[in-house]
Amino acid sequence: AVVEFLLVNHPLDCPVCDKGGECPLQDITMGWGPGRSRFIEPKRHFRKPIELSPLIAIDRERCILCYRCVRFSQEVAEDYQLVFLERGDHTYVGTHDGHPYVGPFSGNIIELCPVGALTSTAYRFRARPWDVEEAGSVCTMCPSQCNIKFTIRDDARVLRVLARDNQDVDDGWLCDRGRFGYQVVHSADRVTRPLLNEGGTLRPVSWEKALEAAISGLRRAGAATAALAGGETTNEEGFLLQRLLREGLGSSHIDSRAGGPLDPGQARALARPELSVPVWDIDNAGAVLVVDCELVDEAPIIDLRVRKARRRNGVKLVVATSAPSSLDANADAVVRFAPGAVEAALAALATGGADAELARRAGADAEAVRAAAALLRDAGPVVVIWGERVSHGPRGKQAVAALLALAKELRLADDPGAGLLEIPAGTNGRGLREVGCLPNLGPGLADVAEPGWDAQNIASGLANGDLSALVLVHADPLRTHPDRRAWEAALDRASTVICFSDFLTETAREATVVFPAEAYAEKEGTLTHPDGRLQRVRQAVGFPGEVRPVWRVLAELCAALDVEVPLTVSDSAVSDEVFAAVPFYAGLTLEEIGGRGVRWQERDAAANAPAAQLDPGALETPPELEGGLRLGTLRSLWAARETRHAPVLRFLDPEQRAELSPADAERLGIASGDRIVVSVNGTSVEATATLRSAVPEGSVFLIEGTTKDNPNVLTERLVEVRKA
Repeated sequence: AVVEFLLVNHPLDCPVCDKGGECPLQDITMGWGPGRSRFIEPKRHFRKPIELSPLIAIDRERCILCYRCVRFSQEVAEDYQLVFLERGDHTYVGTHDGHPYVGPFSGNIIELCPVGALTSTAYRFRARPWDVEEAGSVCTMCPSQCNIKFTIRDDARVLRVLARDNQDVDDGWLCDRGRFGYQVVHSADRVTRPLLNEGGTLRPVSWEKALEAAISGLRRAGAATAALAGGETTNEEGFLLQRLLREGLGSSHIDSRAGGPLDPGQARALARPELSVPVWDIDNAGAVLVVDCELVDEAPIIDLRVRKARRRNGVKLVVATSAPSSLDANADAVVRFAPGAVEAALAALATGGADAELARRAGADAEAVRAAAALLRDAGPVVVIWGERVSHGPRGKQAVAALLALAKELRLADDPGAGLLEIPAGTNGRGLREVGCLPNLGPGLADVAEPGWDAQNIASGLANGDLSALVLVHADPLRTHPDRRAWEAALDRASTVICFSDFLTETAREATVVFPAEAYAEKEGTLTHPDGRLQRVRQAVGFPGEVRPVWRVLAELCAALDVEVPLTVSDSAVSDEVFAAVPFYAGLTLEEIGGRGVRWQERDAAANAPAAQLDPGALETPPELEGGLRLGTLRSLWAARETRHAPVLRFLDPEQRAELSPADAERLGIASGDRIVVSVNGTSVEATATLRSAVPEGSVFLIEGTTKDNPNVLTERLVEVRKA
């Protein structure tokens, strides 16, 4: 009878409906329906379909008013955009203000819809369920590393990405970048053949000629070679890259971080199993402290996990950031500090807020610090989610020491369910660190005989001639690294630049040799989640053009430089080498990792984790805040190549905006929406002014990695702001 009632107004258009063949209502009707309906009244009709957003089409006639999409908007994503409009048989789903439904998680309602009312504009009418196959893998677009299923047609084309439910990692959700960014896989802009710079122009060449040029350049440079590994580099690729540098060329100038070196002792302390928590421990924590990261932009699915813990389990939430956070409205306490003053803010929290001088040096309200510290002290097990930027900059070591002091104060190493969870700047930041892609640490976080230079010093070394060759694996320093001018000079002066890239980025255009890299749907390997879970990336489609696996090309370069590598076997042999080289991965196999992953801290080999002193000792006094307007930067989920090369996401590519406090804007004569110039030492970027009351006075924030007006050209903390 319920099924009969659901079908009163439901159109019988299953043969042309996108959901046909994978529709829960269809299945329930076949299994439990009466077979014949007694209702003969005319069905309701709406104009169809209409765009609920540029990503989602809604066919309102098919909607059975189940409320799933509205509940997701209001109770999970908490964007409160979707509502039921009108009443009775005129009811339909829409936004309360009539604007398109645009948010970081909107695509989840397509999967939640039990009928064909909500469909993807990118997938609509592309295939039927019996035309396609599914292939499981892991999304490599951000540190959340969500489990996904590719929908593949004809073994050659990715048509859709769906969530592959793994409660321990992602709760079954995806952000829109991960759901719709798959279009980059088949972009016409892909690099599909090796390119060689001949006469100042990159021209397609054979693999043999490209490899010969790369090997020749590396041999000439020898120990004067450096390398950068980007965030999407797998553990296997990173491991081979550091072997190429260290064993083949005698160089330790390799880095996977953009913001300065990480102290070896601190790296080992942060990796200790007793300080680590699985991401699902957020659900059961007494309190969650978010430090200097905006989760919705840096790890969106972890943002949803924090919101669920707060909403469903009453977990206390403390937000300590320099920029206003989307979690502020959910927080029980908010500590706002000046850009670059995270060291002082953490030290103030570590003292329980008793030292008002530390709060002053952080540019934070002393009473807010005391309230946050008291809440954390009394809440029970605390999970501290901190952004990698805490460890960046010239005082990164002191900031991490303050973080460890806070961990000691909150007894994170002693309380079950308490610990630290770092959100790295790149997808596989933790894994690259653990397999040796740092200048001062080898595989397993072991010390190296001769530490190399970090990324900033690599740029200087190339520019002044101390280094002559650079290998870039999924790295684009002109967009992602501080001091763009230094990197421009470095790339201009380098005699050999070897770039592994799937697109011709600004950096790749300056290369000597460009090797085409696989997209994530074509890749095999492993990644390490921020909580230590190793997961498998699986190949779903074949390689376009002449693309070869990056690990295999690195292996060929290693072999040419007399490094013993498994050239004639599958990528699994490289994985085995990684597991053997990292003591706390010992005995791990790809079969054990399987489709769900495994946290290395939960295996017996975790006993092999390097010993480290968790007590940071006496803290240094943080520096005084500079006077003037301080520059901070914001991460954006959409400042990425997916929004530039996936047509369906292009409308989300962000333009530069500057967030200011109303008081500063009034003092400078700036109104919201004005075009302004942010400058320092004669270098400037333009932005659109946005006024936010939660921005601390004396601060201005710009978006990192934008296509135009990228703030990485600004190298000083203090800036000038004026109308354009």
